Amino acid sequence: MDNGYLNMELLRFTTAGSVDDGKSTLIGRLLYDSKSIFEDQLEAVEQASRNRGNEEVNLALLTDGLRAEREQGITIDVAYRYFATPKRKFIIADTPGHVQYTRNMVTGASTADLAIILIDARNGVVEQTVRHSFIAKLLGIPHVAVCVNKMDLIDFSKEKFEEIEKSYRETNAKIGNRAQLHFLPISAKYGDNVVRASERIPWYTGETLMELLENISIEHKLGDEAQPMRLPVQYVIRPISDKFPDYRAYAGRLAGGVLKVGDRVRMLPSGLESRVKAIMQAEKSLETAHTPESVSVLLEDDIDISRGDLIVDVQNTQPIVGQQLTMMCCWFNEQPMQLRKRYIVRGAVSETIGMVQTIDYRVDIHTIEPIEGDTTLKMNDIAKITIRTANPLVYDRYDENRNTGSLIFIDPDSFETVGAGMIVQ
Repeated sequence: MDNGYLNMELLRFTTAGSVDDGKSTLIGRLLYDSKSIFEDQLEAVEQASRNRGNEEVNLALLTDGLRAEREQGITIDVAYRYFATPKRKFIIADTPGHVQYTRNMVTGASTADLAIILIDARNGVVEQTVRHSFIAKLLGIPHVAVCVNKMDLIDFSKEKFEEIEKSYRETNAKIGNRAQLHFLPISAKYGDNVVRASERIPWYTGETLMELLENISIEHKLGDEAQPMRLPVQYVIRPISDKFPDYRAYAGRLAGGVLKVGDRVRMLPSGLESRVKAIMQAEKSLETAHTPESVSVLLEDDIDISRGDLIVDVQNTQPIVGQQLTMMCCWFNEQPMQLRKRYIVRGAVSETIGMVQTIDYRVDIHTIEPIEGDTTLKMNDIAKITIRTANPLVYDRYDENRNTGSLIFIDPDSFETVGAGMIVQ
């Protein structure tokens, strides 16, 4: 494979909107106009469009196969699609628009660099817009592209577009989201301002959606390298052989910062210290490793480290080690969250048993106001909670490190993932 392709920048983005806002058509249009679909796929979509009596190619059919599977009861939480242009590679996390699938947006958007929030130009900002925007804020997504779709149905009205932009900015201010906002008037069905600039919207002089996706700064990723170094130990490598009698390396994927040979490091939770003797990536020896590379590390001292420990740099901000954590939580499961029930709590580093001590407040998604006094959380509820764990967890605040600041709740009886938390403490 071409090395140029392998080394291209990768942008992860998620799409969110209410039902029938044209999300499937928008993704289809991006893939179609950027020539990112195979000829046989295009022929199949053209044939299916003809069979349905559509006058033009129905681009929603490129993605609606998944909707049909959902309607048959087949669970597709998040559909990931991959495509590339000469400038960048892209991963789209496509999540359903229905209210009952809000949890899927949390899953799909957790690693996104940008969220596309689709608004039907006829309806303006609706409840799902607010919900998705709030989740984008919780997840710390740095860019939000607000695509006002179906502009063709409101005669490409500049006044209506500006009215929706003003309404969204007011909602965003109420939510307290600090993401960079980008507003685009589009028609996904006809391709206006998706990949090509629209001649029918002369009053809009900004970028098309594709230009925005190709050119938007993803320097926040470099922020991973400016962060304190975090290396969760996933595996201890100890070959049983005469050739390497004393070899011991610690393998994991960097979750923040940069690791260099010679760095003084600390193991948590034990607090023992050593120095990095070598960094290996398969057979290759490295002087420096960057987030999110997977490496194995050899240390100068023979100390006890096991899977689930965290290696950090001594010079920088230290993570928190504790058993009481406060977080914003999104509940995923039809079975409500119960106070004092035992859940498996799994973070980037390790897992333990924990229970919810208090629900400090639940967010009213209509008003973005906190509601106090709840003793349980229902599916899709978003709340601030405090938990207590059986063993100490090593963690950072979510706004400092997405990897070590997030965790999931697993029901010990069904082993289903029932919730996700972003640590705010």
